[in-house]
Order: sequence, then C-alpha cells, then structure tokens
Amino acid sequence: MVDMLTRALVRARAIGDKAKPMGAGSKQARFAMEWGRAVLAGPLMALAHWALPPRCPGCAEPVEADHRFCPGCWGRLRFLDTLGCATCGIPLGDGLAGRCGTCLADPPRHAGIHAAVAYGPIARQLPIRLKHGGRIGVAETMAGPMARRMPPGADLLIPVPLHRWRLWRRGFNQAVLIGEGVSRRSGVPMARDGLRRVRATPLLRGLSPRQRRKAVTAAFRVTDPAVVKGRHVVLVDDVYTTGATAGACVRVLLAAGAASVAILCWARVIEGAGD
Repeated sequence: MVDMLTRALVRARAIGDKAKPMGAGSKQARFAMEWGRAVLAGPLMALAHWALPPRCPGCAEPVEADHRFCPGCWGRLRFLDTLGCATCGIPLGDGLAGRCGTCLADPPRHAGIHAAVAYGPIARQLPIRLKHGGRIGVAETMAGPMARRMPPGADLLIPVPLHRWRLWRRGFNQAVLIGEGVSRRSGVPMARDGLRRVRATPLLRGLSPRQRRKAVTAAFRVTDPAVVKGRHVVLVDDVYTTGATAGACVRVLLAAGAASVAILCWARVIEGAGD
C-alpha cells in the first residue's frame, strides 16, 4: 500500500510538473499546486504508515523505520569496502589491497566495480522486490549504501537502460530509481537517458558468459555523445553478475568519448560467497 501511494504521488507530481501555469497568476497557481500536494500527501502517507508499519527490505518483518533491516537480515548482509582488488572489487582476503590476478593478466576497460554488498540470500531479495514486486521504495534502501561507495572524481551517473517494451511492461527502470537516490545523496548529477537500449535482449539468467556477451552485443547506444565526452561516468545498476551488460555499456560510453567509466551497483556476485 505504501508503494502504491508513492507511485500515485510520483505520477501526480510528474503531471503537475508538466502542467503549464494558467494566465498571468503563475506564482499563485504554482503555490496552490504545491500546497495541494502537501495537503494530500501528508495525511495519505501518515495513514499508510499507521496502517502498515515499515518492514524489513530483506524479510518483510516489521521494523522501526523505513529502509532499515531487521537484526537477522542485517547480520547476514556482507557489506563490501574499499579493500580488495582495486579494479574489480573482489575481496583478496586478510584485508589485502591491490589487484587480483585476473585483472593483472587481462585488465578490464572499466575504471572499477563498486558494489555495496556481496550477492546472497538477503541481498538478492531487494532487486526482486523492486523489479518483480513493484516495491519502488526499495530503490531508496539500495541507494544509501551505494552512495557511500561512489567512485572518487565522478562527474556523471548514467543508469543501465531497459528496452522500451520491457519498460512499458514493468512501468519503471529500477536503475533510474536507484540512480536518483544516489544522485540526491552524492550530489553527482544523473543523465537518466544517457544510454538507450536499441535492441531487445533476452533474459540473461541461465546463459553462459559467452552467450551473455553475444546477447548484448550492439544493444546499447549513447543518446548524445556531447553529454559524456571527457566525463568520468559512473554506470548505475542493481546487480553485477558476469558483467556482460555492464561491459557492453562501458564499451559504447568509452567509444563516445567518456574519460572513464566505473560501475556502481547494489550487489555483485562473488564466487563462493553468501550473505
């Protein structure tokens, strides 16, 4: 119910933002519109919080406040930090830093993978609730820890895009929602349409790494190269698995003139790791 109200308020705000002021009294019209939003939003959200208390993003148990995990889920999350491989972010063990053997042998084109948590039973619940359950408030939960992992020197956030047909079916792009939260917290601007997915791609789940790379080849295009030229771009997504999608995005951004492209995500798959 809370997310339904949130979606309704987001749509109402979007309609209001697109509406043109009537007549010469534009200031009065804008004031009346903002006042009406506040009057409607306050009681609705208060009623929602009274009727349905905040719940843990991991297990849906009631918690004290929005975007907080219960002690059990919190203890099972494995938060990642700046230690580990300086390029791909994989933990090296015993607090070591530097670069892993894979990145030394075959340096990737991206400027680093910055994930908030390791993928596992609790971490994966958030993208599932967001993408398939329509719980858009979860995007804010994910954005907080991600903002703390923002790569230094970032100029611009660009979310991984959805194809228009998938966007139409889902109603939103989860990477855009997460990116908006990260942008508000970090102050780094976001170009929500910086990339376009020009070709529909199949679901990558269950495909081999080679099949994934083939599926996303030529699937992305930079909307306006002038926006990314010379910029240190941060690509925003929810989960990093094999890197096929992110890699395809990195390639087209660098080809368009981006100075560098780092990857920022909620969770990344680490072989043999759980929550």
